[in-house]
Amino acid sequence: MRITVVGAPVPRRRRGRRIAAVLGAVVLLLVLVVAGTVYALSESLGNNVDRVPGAFAGLDESTRPVASDAVTFLLVGTDTRSDAPTTGEDAGGGVGGDRSDVLMLARVDPSRESASVVSIPRDSWVDIPGYGMNKANAAYAFGGPSLLIETVENLTQIRVDHFGVIDFAGFESMIDAVGGIDVSISEATSNDGVEFRQGLNHLDGASALAFVRQRYDLADGDLDRAQRQQAVLRALLSKAASGSTFSNPAAFYTLLDAATRSVGVDDTLSNGGLRSLALEMTGLRPSAVTFVRAPVAGLGREGDQSVVYLNQHQSALLWKSVDDGRIVEYIGRHPADALGAVTR
Repeated sequence: MRITVVGAPVPRRRRGRRIAAVLGAVVLLLVLVVAGTVYALSESLGNNVDRVPGAFAGLDESTRPVASDAVTFLLVGTDTRSDAPTTGEDAGGGVGGDRSDVLMLARVDPSRESASVVSIPRDSWVDIPGYGMNKANAAYAFGGPSLLIETVENLTQIRVDHFGVIDFAGFESMIDAVGGIDVSISEATSNDGVEFRQGLNHLDGASALAFVRQRYDLADGDLDRAQRQQAVLRALLSKAASGSTFSNPAAFYTLLDAATRSVGVDDTLSNGGLRSLALEMTGLRPSAVTFVRAPVAGLGREGDQSVVYLNQHQSALLWKSVDDGRIVEYIGRHPADALGAVTR
């Protein structure tokens, strides 16, 4: 790994915090910094990050939401090791056909000191331009990233600045690199031969994958699954920010390598662009990142499809709060939409 140092040498602990900041940027692609300031990201690590071509191709700038000083990513969570198709009708391979498990709108406020990550249920019944009403993740299957971006912008009236893909299959090595993560569960469940007990569970990489992949025997099905994925992201982000993570250089590099191999970003974001974004986020801490779910009115069926109906009025309040940087106030009024300390 080649690292270029500019200026005076940086103390080891401070340097570790700075590299940890880049890890946060890679894992969530905009929940960009876990602590300190960015120090260096080698070209080899940056080149691990896949680039998604033409994510914004064909979008009509005159009809898009206005740009702001915030930075917003639309994130697609996939699971390339999953056997179950989850995007569109058959979930073939390739961009637009990947197995999309969750959609997240992640936004860093103009101050760069707080952020929100909103999970949009993949089965949300929404208007897809040119196709009419359908599941939200069908937009990805119909027209790839650009149609999904247009669909989400129309839904939220929030401009998407960047597009990212997170592969949950890559979490196994990342979680093992930090020595595992802790999640609290409200009731005992099991999946793929792994037992999860009520209360605090320490998960290694394999058990964490089983945890986020579970879709049956959960009261709210995929809604609970999306919440589990947020809980694992939050736990991983917090663990990556801890001092113990970067005290072992070999393990820390393994974490960085696994993280960069587990994400993709739109092709407007170069290695230098990733570094620049991380530098802007020096004041952002994991505790200032709010995880929330788009409010749901209920579940139902459209033809032979199981769908999720969003609460239109409350959703409008949520998107306005995200856009205005007042997500904490929204959570104060609607605490059930926030990711709590305990999940199913």
